[in-house]
Amino acid sequence: MFALLRRSTRCLAVALTAAALTAPVFALDTVKFMAPGSVGGGYDQTARVLGKALIEAKSAKSATFENKGGAGGTLGLAQFANSTKGDPNALLVVGAIMVTGIEQNKPQITLKDVTPIARLFTEYNVIAVRKESPYQTLDDLVKDFKANPPSVTFGGGSKGSIDHIGIADLASKMGIPVNKVNYLAFAGGGEVVAAALGGQIKVITGGYAELGQYIRNGQFRVLAIGAPERVEGIDAPTLKESGYDVIIGNWRGVYGAAGLTPEQRKEVTDAVLAAADSKVWKDNVATNKWAPNILTGDEFGKFVDEEHVRLRAMLVEVGLVKP
Repeated sequence: MFALLRRSTRCLAVALTAAALTAPVFALDTVKFMAPGSVGGGYDQTARVLGKALIEAKSAKSATFENKGGAGGTLGLAQFANSTKGDPNALLVVGAIMVTGIEQNKPQITLKDVTPIARLFTEYNVIAVRKESPYQTLDDLVKDFKANPPSVTFGGGSKGSIDHIGIADLASKMGIPVNKVNYLAFAGGGEVVAAALGGQIKVITGGYAELGQYIRNGQFRVLAIGAPERVEGIDAPTLKESGYDVIIGNWRGVYGAAGLTPEQRKEVTDAVLAAADSKVWKDNVATNKWAPNILTGDEFGKFVDEEHVRLRAMLVEVGLVKP
C-alpha cells in the first residue's frame, strides 16, 4: 500500500512539474495603463490596443486602464509618476501632445521623472469636412481661407496640440498670419466630432484612428492628409503634393515607472516589443493607418529631448510660448 502511495505521489509530482513547464511564463503581471486623456481619444485607443496585444503575446496576464486628462496630459503624467515608482507593471501612454503640454504648462513633474520604454508609431492628421460641406477639395477650402481667414473655423485637440500647431504651420505656409486662424480647441475627440457633424466648425483635423469610422461611413470627407506620402486606404492627397511643405503627425509610445532596475526595464521593453509583433497589434496598425516606427530605451529618450526643442519652436511661432 505504501509503495502504491509513493508511486502515486511521484506521478503527481511529475504531472505538476510538466504542467509548470507548459504554463505560460508572463514577463508582466496585470499591466496598469495610464491614458492621460479622455476615453476614446488617441492615448486611450493606444493603451487599450496595446493591452490586448500584451495579453495575446502572452507578455502579460491582464491589463487595467485609467484615464486622467487635463493640461495636455501632464496631470496624468504627475499621477503616474507619483503612484508607480519601481513598479514594472505600470505603463504610461505618451505622445507629442504631452511634450507640448510640458512646454506650455511647465509642470514640476516631466518625462524626465519616468522611464522611456518605446516609441511605437506615428499617426498623421487628416483635414476633413462633413459630407454637407461645399468644400469638395483642399483648393476649395484654401480659396475661402485665403480670402477671409477668420470665416473658416477649424476644430481639433487642445490649445497647443499637434492639431493646433499643425493648422497654424499650414496657414503660415499659405501666407496667412497665424493670429488670423480661427481655431477652436476641444478637450476630447467626441466633442470636436459632434461640433463638426453639427456644423459648428467648418473643418476638423485629427488623427485618422479617431475619425476613421466617420470617414468610412461617409459622414466626413477627407480633403488632405499631413503624411510625407500618400497613405494606402485613404483617398486624399498629402499636403506636400498639394503644394504645402507641411507634415502634421503625432507619435505615440510608452514610458515605464521611475526607479526601474535595468533588468526590469529590459523585461518591460521586451514585453512591449513582443506585443508590437502580435496579430491584434498589426491588425489595428492597418485599420488605424498608423505608421510603425519603433524606437526603444535611451534612443527613445533622446528623441523625446529633440522633440522638446522642435515643438517648443513651433509653439513660439504660434504665440503660445514666449521665446
